[in-house]
Amino acid sequence: MRILLVEDDAELAAIVALGLRNESYAVDVAGTYARAEELLTTVDYDVACVDLGLPDGDGLDLVRRSDLRRPRRFLVLTARDAVADRVGGLDAGADDYLVKPFHFAELLARLRALSRRGDGHGTMLTVGELTLDPVTHRTWRSGAPVELTSREFALLRYFMHHPGQVLSAETLLEHVWDAHANPFTASVRVILSRLRRKLGDPPLIATVTAVGYRLEVTA
Repeated sequence: MRILLVEDDAELAAIVALGLRNESYAVDVAGTYARAEELLTTVDYDVACVDLGLPDGDGLDLVRRSDLRRPRRFLVLTARDAVADRVGGLDAGADDYLVKPFHFAELLARLRALSRRGDGHGTMLTVGELTLDPVTHRTWRSGAPVELTSREFALLRYFMHHPGQVLSAETLLEHVWDAHANPFTASVRVILSRLRRKLGDPPLIATVTAVGYRLEVTA
């Protein structure tokens, strides 16, 4: 999952971004309305976590705008805690509203809930022989544990949210890696090769020549 964190408090943004990356999320940070606008014009995000009190604009305007590449979900992170503010944020199009100061564990829980919304997934992800627990970062194939790095885990989680779909290397790079990643899609192939090896035989991730990769849905 690729997240845009829009937060003008540089120290808070750094702490939250580091915590999210440690949880295998790809995170880009924007400290201003203008920077967030630029990123939302060029990048497809799964979730945008938006502070409202930005130095050069109101973050809620980003939620309202239809001319940007809208993330699948908007989560408002703000100190505005009045009921009218919460209602206004949700009515403007936000999917969730979290008031500062917040506990990081609650932010993670809300992100997991947003990722499940509309996908038909419970807390645990299960696709065929694979089971993935996004809370404990544990993975099993046919009941046997599979030890994965954070990047391998993030890649498998994205595949499991899109079972049976053909995903290009560019799509994987955009949603599993962030702006700090190696811009060459070879990095996808390297991590994917390691993931396939760890998942064992028979292979669960197929290559669709000249198109991308697909997580096979097995009974």
